[in-house]
Amino acid sequence: MATYHIETYGCTSNRGESREIERALRDGGHHPAEGPAEADVAILNTCTVVEKTERNMLRRAEELQEETADLVVTGCMALAQGEQFREAGIDAEVLHWDEVPDHVLNGECPTVTPDTEPVLDGVVGILPIARGCMSNCSYCITKFATGRVDSPTVEENVEKARALVHAGAKEIRITGQDTGVYGWDDGERKLPELLDRICDIDGEFRVRLGMANPGGIHGIHEELADVFAANEKLYDFVHAPVQSGSDEVLESMRRQHRVDKFREVVATFDDRLDEWTLSTDFIVGFPTETSEDHERSMDLLREVRPEKINVTRFSKRPGTDAADMKGLGGTVKKERSKAMSELKMAVVGEAYESMVGTEREVLVVEEGTGDSVKCRDSAYRQIIVQNASNRGVEVGDVLDVEVTGHNTVYAFADPVDA
Repeated sequence: MATYHIETYGCTSNRGESREIERALRDGGHHPAEGPAEADVAILNTCTVVEKTERNMLRRAEELQEETADLVVTGCMALAQGEQFREAGIDAEVLHWDEVPDHVLNGECPTVTPDTEPVLDGVVGILPIARGCMSNCSYCITKFATGRVDSPTVEENVEKARALVHAGAKEIRITGQDTGVYGWDDGERKLPELLDRICDIDGEFRVRLGMANPGGIHGIHEELADVFAANEKLYDFVHAPVQSGSDEVLESMRRQHRVDKFREVVATFDDRLDEWTLSTDFIVGFPTETSEDHERSMDLLREVRPEKINVTRFSKRPGTDAADMKGLGGTVKKERSKAMSELKMAVVGEAYESMVGTEREVLVVEEGTGDSVKCRDSAYRQIIVQNASNRGVEVGDVLDVEVTGHNTVYAFADPVDA
């Protein structure tokens, strides 16, 4: 029997795949080690979304190579840029994530049955509902790793969700490279049905839907918003990355939506839900982005006022069409990123300031720093409760709290006495 160490970088989908690897290894009788130095095998589940991340992955692989007897590299960088590890002189097996258990178990990987208990992150269960996407964005390297969307059936995903609930999950995080295109490979748009079916599972738990591109959910956005409105188990949270407020830039990016489609999605959820969180992403400094395009993005941010915003400077990724475009200077990208980040903090801070003094029900999802816990309200806003042990607050609890303050991107709250 071997011991293993897993490190995961990147998105929630990667974390879900690492949990599947761990589940198979435990089924085979293997056990987690305290760290890479104590492990018979170390598994590095990689991300390669930007150039800085790529460099970090190579550096971490070099470090792990020195610490453990056997190194396995998987994830997006392994699949899209596996040669980088060999060229860097790293002695590792570069494998698809579902090949890892078979390699570690020497070809004796057991078949996982529905009765096998899944691996949770505390009280959080991760459910990848599909792999791949239907887009062909000109800047994206991840598509080389994930390919076109491949959707298991609704029933398969419902059974996986049921297993997570039976294992003790209080929060299920639905993930995928683009959850909005779930079922497109079968010619159907199945996301609303899947969410309804998962919410029908008996038990007390919440469901968070992961990233869905505006082009993927436009066309089912009204039905989807109705599903959110009808199911209290669903966090009223939508992550729809717009990437730019300029149609010309979106065309150069080969995104499947234009700004008006994004606005229609937002307006529909505004109409159906009393309180919800919009999360979105912007890429700053795309090669074709003019100063006017940048201002359109800033104006869109001010208009729709998302409560969670990811701002990323454009980074050329090898093999993509955008890598061959003449890029903007680093100073221009830095200045635009700074301006958008400052606006982001003002918009998000305003949203959290409006929460101060309100009471709301929250789910305690994980431990925080010191003696604090991280909670989520019905719109998936992060709320911190301090001095948790003295107050008898534990992960998995459902609490009524009063918001007492905020730190721009999260709130502070105290439990309300019964």
